[in-house]
Amino acid sequence: MEVADGFQGAVVPVRDSKAPQGPALCFEAAAWAAFIGELKAGRGRS
Repeated sequence: MEVADGFQGAVVPVRDSKAPQGPALCFEAAAWAAFIGELKAGRGRS
């Protein structure tokens, strides 16, 4: 997984690093920040 570095805007583009020419998923910046916060808190594990 790759997250675009230095991307300015209200979205965070994410793509499969093994398929860099493939599509990117775009998440709202606030939703992405909340997702990362949950992972850091250890709540993103099953």
